[in-house]
Amino acid sequence: MRIIILGAAAGGGLPQWNCGCANCKAARDGRIPPMSQSSIALSANGQDWAIINASPDIRTQLAATPALHPSGLRQMPLRSVLVTNGDIDHVAGLLTLRESQPFDLFGTETILAALDANPMLSAVNPDFVPRRPIALDQPFDLAPGLTATLFAVPGKVPLYLEGEQVETGLMGENTVGVELMAGDRRALYIPGCADLPGWLKARIAAADLLMFDGTLWQDGEMIAAGLGQKTGRRMGHLSASDSIRALAQVPTGQRIFVHLNNSNPLTDPASPQSAEARDSGWQIGRDGMEITL
Repeated sequence: MRIIILGAAAGGGLPQWNCGCANCKAARDGRIPPMSQSSIALSANGQDWAIINASPDIRTQLAATPALHPSGLRQMPLRSVLVTNGDIDHVAGLLTLRESQPFDLFGTETILAALDANPMLSAVNPDFVPRRPIALDQPFDLAPGLTATLFAVPGKVPLYLEGEQVETGLMGENTVGVELMAGDRRALYIPGCADLPGWLKARIAAADLLMFDGTLWQDGEMIAAGLGQKTGRRMGHLSASDSIRALAQVPTGQRIFVHLNNSNPLTDPASPQSAEARDSGWQIGRDGMEITL
């Protein structure tokens, strides 16, 4: 299994266009690496590729990834796109992929229904891009030689569907993790997760690779930095510092934080928090990082 992190940041990227925080300034100045928004590509044979989550930055992500370049006049190695929730930073890139290029669009029935309810997304012509609703806990072929299984993780509905009362530990089809299998290799991709109950730790155990939600380092860091009024848990994300402790005794192969907010000190490789994460056995996701299992 070959995996390329196309984008390691949360919504807004790094630097975020309207943010002057220390991390965004450092990224603009070239002192820390910039990051585009959350997405990965993967393949079992190096020729047929799937993308998980179509970020608003997908055009530049594709351009920066030779494995995903056209192989002919309009021949592409892209076979499918899978979305793990309906968040804008995971689906807006579908509008970039509207040029009558055939690929399968996978997601839960709930997520695909949310996309179908948006008339703008009808520009992604279903004659070329058929919607493939996937039931939870049912393996399916994501690309040749690559099997995926969607499973519910604690989360919430997308921001644009929130009502007055928001349940942030919602279990169902709105927020899913992905279990990926190629031969005897197993990887888990969970870019959004609000909690780590025992059953999820058991599912993570013995995976060859875990790519996990690292949105914030501390639950209240955006409030402390003057960047917002919501905690991580209110946004449906468990803080990375809590995840490190919760998973310390869970055996896995490689562990990588993905979906990093611009406020997160993990975006700075020289920060004490990055050193703490590395000392705890975690890697920090970066655009272009490649993993082979």
